[in-house]
Amino acid sequence: MSLWLFAIIPVYAQQIDISGVNVKVHPRLLADENTGRDKLNTLIKKEDWATTTFNQIRADADANVSRYQTDSTWMSSRLQMYWKQHYTDVFIKNGIYAYAIGHAPVPTVRFTGTRDVATQYMRPKLEDIKPYMDEDGKLYLQNGTVPGTPWEWVEQSKTGRIIESINIEIIEKARNAAMLYWLTGDEKYAAFSYSILDTYITGMGYRNEPVDLNHGHDQTLVGLSAFEVIHEDVLEPLTAGYDFLFPYIKKHHPEKLQTYAVTFKKWADLIIKNGVPFNNWDLIEAKFVADIAIILENDSYYADKRGCQYYLDQILNKTYTRQWSLTTLLKGYDPVTAIWGECPGYSQNVIADFTGFVNLFDRTLHTDLLKQVPVLPKAVLAYAQYLYPNGYIVGFGDTHYGKLRTDAISDLIRNARVNNKAGQEAVYSRMLKTINALGQQDGAGTVMRQTGFNALFGTPPITIPDTVKAGSPGDYLTATFWSPNVSWMVQRNGLDINTGLMISQAGSSGNHMHANGIAMELYGRGIVLAPEGGIGGSYFQTDYAEYYSQFPAHNTVVVDGISSYPVMKSNHPLKLNACYPQSAQKVGYFKGITFSDVSFLEPETNADQNRLMSIISTSDSTGYYVDIFRSRRKNGKDKSHDYIYHNLGQQVTLSDNDNKPLEIRPTEKLTFANTELVGYDYFYDKKSIRTERDFKARFSLSIPGREAIFMNMWMKGYAGREVFSVKAPPSKAWRKNEMIPDSIANMPLPTVVVRQTSEAWSKPFAAIYEPSGAANNGTAIKSIKSFGAEPGFTGLIVNNKSGRSDYIFAHAETQQVGFEDMEFKGLYAVISVSGNKLVSLFLGKGMSIAKNGYGLTSSQPASAALWFDNGKLHFTADRPVKLYLPVSMLSAHHSISLNNVTVKREPVNQKGNKQWCFNMPACADAEIVLN
Repeated sequence: MSLWLFAIIPVYAQQIDISGVNVKVHPRLLADENTGRDKLNTLIKKEDWATTTFNQIRADADANVSRYQTDSTWMSSRLQMYWKQHYTDVFIKNGIYAYAIGHAPVPTVRFTGTRDVATQYMRPKLEDIKPYMDEDGKLYLQNGTVPGTPWEWVEQSKTGRIIESINIEIIEKARNAAMLYWLTGDEKYAAFSYSILDTYITGMGYRNEPVDLNHGHDQTLVGLSAFEVIHEDVLEPLTAGYDFLFPYIKKHHPEKLQTYAVTFKKWADLIIKNGVPFNNWDLIEAKFVADIAIILENDSYYADKRGCQYYLDQILNKTYTRQWSLTTLLKGYDPVTAIWGECPGYSQNVIADFTGFVNLFDRTLHTDLLKQVPVLPKAVLAYAQYLYPNGYIVGFGDTHYGKLRTDAISDLIRNARVNNKAGQEAVYSRMLKTINALGQQDGAGTVMRQTGFNALFGTPPITIPDTVKAGSPGDYLTATFWSPNVSWMVQRNGLDINTGLMISQAGSSGNHMHANGIAMELYGRGIVLAPEGGIGGSYFQTDYAEYYSQFPAHNTVVVDGISSYPVMKSNHPLKLNACYPQSAQKVGYFKGITFSDVSFLEPETNADQNRLMSIISTSDSTGYYVDIFRSRRKNGKDKSHDYIYHNLGQQVTLSDNDNKPLEIRPTEKLTFANTELVGYDYFYDKKSIRTERDFKARFSLSIPGREAIFMNMWMKGYAGREVFSVKAPPSKAWRKNEMIPDSIANMPLPTVVVRQTSEAWSKPFAAIYEPSGAANNGTAIKSIKSFGAEPGFTGLIVNNKSGRSDYIFAHAETQQVGFEDMEFKGLYAVISVSGNKLVSLFLGKGMSIAKNGYGLTSSQPASAALWFDNGKLHFTADRPVKLYLPVSMLSAHHSISLNNVTVKREPVNQKGNKQWCFNMPACADAEIVLN
């Protein structure tokens, strides 16, 4: 067993100093022997939740101990062991248990059934488990797929992870009893706990590393109790139980201590040997090894000098093929954004695991680890960027829509309190209150009361004093945010839960990513209306491989019906070409408009794709999204491009610009039978119409107890278009009754697919989306139409019921375009007017924009804006530009000033129009004063 580590050559990086670590008495993992009892008793007396939790633990333990005193094997006999055969060597194949051989002198721990949790059999209650269950290697379980759920003898390979689940529950009961022994000194608890822990640890000591009969990837992942070393979950209660029980073992069974130590060290060695080093696996593995390290004695206690310090050093400072040091793993954070290189669902777990290590070192080793990992404080601040205005995280990749885990924030507050860092405590206390105010927890200033065993020890909830005031959500959630390591772009305009707008776009860079091209999510009326698809049944199920991880489950564009590439650890990033305002900018910008322009190389067809998205705010409570998606194959052999948009709702209705329903007919298109993606076969109730006209789609969503919600879609028409209305599988990104009721989450997603034959670059998918409520006839937009026929140019006019009109200019080639009295050259621009009065000029990475005597020009692509706010003229630009104002705005004897500096003017005459021209510096939002 010791050869496992000798066969791996470590790589050395920055060192974390552990020279001061010197362990002495037990327990020390969850509680301190000298102070732990007083802390626990105080907590139980002070907090009602702690009283309830402790009483539940004690009542259950008392019942178990009472039965143990009359039947000493009733609980231990329900452990899942090789009771008869005593197998030592397990063999697996294709993620499934194959068989086992060998014979130990004692019963050994049974390996689990499959890597996937899915099974048709039900996990029995402990009292329903047959004692010493090992009938020809089978388990006696209920079949959940047969009426009446009859009991059957089942092959181990068909039982999912039931074996692990049973053993963990029993070990947790042993841990609870061991804790009560430590707290009360009553050995009746210890005897019960020992009967379980001894059976399990002794049996595991004879088990060897399982063997993959395929000699494949599974061999590099497998642990002693589970198919993946990250699921050696039994170690958490096992190490804690051993730690609490140590004095009893030392007193009554001292000969066992060496046996247990050998088993724990063998387990740690295998976890270090196997796994995945570059993602969340590494940290989970490190936590298991750390638990083992802390319950071992000092290195000097063992002949092989492998004790507490040795194993801590292995995970903190040594890098092996499949286990990186924490210092190496920290490089997984983007050096600029401090975002972790995985999808949000995993990323927030990683930051909590990292800060959990900080908490562990503070609590057990009295060492401030945070000082040696300076990226963590920045990372904790950054991960709030995942949030929608309703307090739920974005859903790209293998993510579920859930509330932001605030463990990491709480851990940094705990660290500050333990180490007397008042400034740090103030920063993260304010952050926690701010996040809570977004509806994250049960009220501003308090934390959701965690219950269960661990809440009594390692991470008891903390309360923030009333003197700490919540900050502004804008301190943490910015108008734009781009993190290149995960190809993620977000735009926000307003943070009100009901009227705020937000776009989340993602490519496929990092871990737990999907094949989705340039995917997007849209938020409106307090809900993610255009959701991501989630992970399906599980990573090992067909629906994940064929649909949920693939293009058809996302809001994206498919080329020739075949776009795809490897998922999970993916290396197909987006390129950010432009955005406004700058990523993470908090102040000094024009707040009426945000935009981003990203590009992507679709590898299956070698196609260029480009997506320009924008949020345009028309008032404090209204606004809409702009989406212009271009796609073309580099070789010009385009067959078709499919724009896919999924939206929550009971129905979608399609109509023309005059609100006349489109005459859609049933169709057999969009199918694998046409040599397209098999994911298309998950669409059903397919109907379509061929039309080159503009069209509308209205998604209607009714949630009991809430106002009706609509997503109003408009799309510009082109020749060669076919518009489909289909039903898609429900998104699996929703958590149970979170954000929306299960009755809504489980509905099929009404989906619009727009197929453009040939290329979709000069004929892009140009859409407007407006989320709205039942009031105001469901929309604030009166009408939409397009203008301009120049190749590569898209022009849209959005007329609002308020009387405001927005003229939207977008060009793929940065060519000069004119329309009426307007001029544009650049990537993106918006001119807004109300009647005959200018509201604003916005230029996004452009050269010029002008209307009615007002204009902005630049010799280099610039982002700039000119707008009226309560009668005052405002200006901003990210580089020097020329500003043009009509002569009527000021007389020849007047000038303007910006930030108290007079700006020189010169008269100009453009196309017969007299104007004043000013050479404006780059500057943040500032008022132009007419002197």
